[in-house]
Amino acid sequence: MARITTDIYRAISGVIFKNRRAIIVLVHLLQVVVANYLAFLLRFEFVLAPKYFNIFLLYLPLLLVIRLAFFLLSGLYKDLWRYSGVNELLRIIISTTMGSAAFFVIVRYLFGATYYPRSIFILDWLLLIMISGGSRLFVKVFKEHLRLKSQHSKGKVLIIGAGDAGEMIVRDMINNPMYSYLPVGFIDDNPHKKGLSIHGIPILGPLSMIGMAIEKYRPDEILIAIPSARHKTIREIYELLKPFNLPIKTLPGLSSILDGTVSVSQIKPLSLQDLLQRDQVRTDIQSVKDYIRNRSVLVTGAGGSIGSELCKQIAQYTPSNLILLDRYENSLFEIDLELKRRGDKTDISTVVGDIRDVDSLEYLFSRHRPEIVFHAAAHKHVPLMEFNPLEAVKNNIFGTRNLVEAASRHNTESFVMISTDKAVNPTSIMGATKRVAEFLTIDMNCRSSTRFTTVRFGNVLGSNGSVVHVFSEQLRRGLPLTVTHPEIVRYFMLMPEAVQLVLIAAASSEGGEIFVLEMGEQIKIVDLAENLIRLSGFVPYEDVKIEFIGLRAGEKLYEELFDESEMVVATSYEKLRVAVPDKIPSTDMLMAHISSLEHIASSNSVDDIIPEIQKIVPNFKLNGVRS
Repeated sequence: MARITTDIYRAISGVIFKNRRAIIVLVHLLQVVVANYLAFLLRFEFVLAPKYFNIFLLYLPLLLVIRLAFFLLSGLYKDLWRYSGVNELLRIIISTTMGSAAFFVIVRYLFGATYYPRSIFILDWLLLIMISGGSRLFVKVFKEHLRLKSQHSKGKVLIIGAGDAGEMIVRDMINNPMYSYLPVGFIDDNPHKKGLSIHGIPILGPLSMIGMAIEKYRPDEILIAIPSARHKTIREIYELLKPFNLPIKTLPGLSSILDGTVSVSQIKPLSLQDLLQRDQVRTDIQSVKDYIRNRSVLVTGAGGSIGSELCKQIAQYTPSNLILLDRYENSLFEIDLELKRRGDKTDISTVVGDIRDVDSLEYLFSRHRPEIVFHAAAHKHVPLMEFNPLEAVKNNIFGTRNLVEAASRHNTESFVMISTDKAVNPTSIMGATKRVAEFLTIDMNCRSSTRFTTVRFGNVLGSNGSVVHVFSEQLRRGLPLTVTHPEIVRYFMLMPEAVQLVLIAAASSEGGEIFVLEMGEQIKIVDLAENLIRLSGFVPYEDVKIEFIGLRAGEKLYEELFDESEMVVATSYEKLRVAVPDKIPSTDMLMAHISSLEHIASSNSVDDIIPEIQKIVPNFKLNGVRS
């Protein structure tokens, strides 16, 4: 409702401001009429005979023309009344005096109208000054009254950053009474700014004084107005503010502010993405452009979180054709619609299909001839796959085998598989099947002209079914946030960065590598839950409870990026490393075990799956907790 009211206010204000000059002219002319008529009424003690009423009407047009001319000459129609001051009042007095003098000379001496009452000239001059000047003063006082009155219902905000962005935000807050923000002070580390003010709002001092500022001014929320701040700085500010349990809001980064200006409408709550975002990756984008441009690219699992982001970034590099493959038509429809709506100059082919269907894959490769394949289709939910191991094997192992064989058979130039940290020393069916998929790509690279590459990374924040989605839904429903264990930790990365690094790895691949993305430090899930509660404006354990429910089937306390048997090799890219396995199963052994898994799957012998996979992945310890 408040948003609708604000929109209506802005619309009306826009119309008035656009036609401001014409409206002010009409108001001035009305004031001239009122002042002149009141002068006649006062002169004749409010009993105006027809004779003098006719004199009033006869000379009123002349008076209007003269007043209008002198008002125009004095520039009174260029003023905004709410900013009127002494200078505007002086111009009103001068223009009114000159207009009255001109009117007197023309009426008295040019027209010879000696019957026009002389006292009217003086009364009219005095009344017009009072009415015109008083109306401006009234508008200014009324606007100030509204501003002061609205302050009682506004939320007090303490602003971190007394730079250009902070100045623009405060100016916007002050000038628009419909906004619900009342700035009470600035915090800025520049020592030369302390004690100064911006638009009357004091600059209180550096970040070290923020506790004192909060104690004194009792703000309802904090605004970080530093669009150029590095993400490390944002995290440091957040850590300082955590004890105060205040809502924290921020502005978009400079790259998102196209015209260099900021306004209240751009304020947004600080999010987990803001805290986990890392500084932009410095990459050789030209290498990715050369890798993808004018090539036919296939993305499996195109409707999923990672697949859809891959599609969006790949489309920017103008492939000759982008083939979207997914078996879920709804998610596939959404990414297809989004890509076409963006208007990228890329032909898009949308295919509903299953990587487990060999005939469908053969038809797809024969028809579209993909030169690059990004394999993102997989079953990824650990607890769910523990109860559906056959489906994990069919999709993650058989589906991957079908794809690598099709790519090799059709002389695809490059094949990139998305893997997971859960494939390292796996304790779950999902992780173990992805480890087998890694072996399949390495093995096929040794016996094919196609370059096969694997890219391994941890959790992607905000992906479908991620812990953040679960927590957000629990918050929305007013439920406690459920964490499996107080000490459980995970790697997290934001989707755009993860996919960008996947593309760089693919462009620099020579074949056979397992690229591992640098994921930073592991984050405690309980810390993630506490931060989400705080960022939602609540106090952890008081407003919102956190419950520990125990580790789920197949779940580790912490994840690993490298297997015990793997050697770690640095690359020319700071955030990419290569895992070199000590040994992998031979082709004959790998194919024999996969053939056995096919027989197990066809006979639904669920109990035989784990022992068979352990023959391929000896360090697969079911339900084990590595601590």
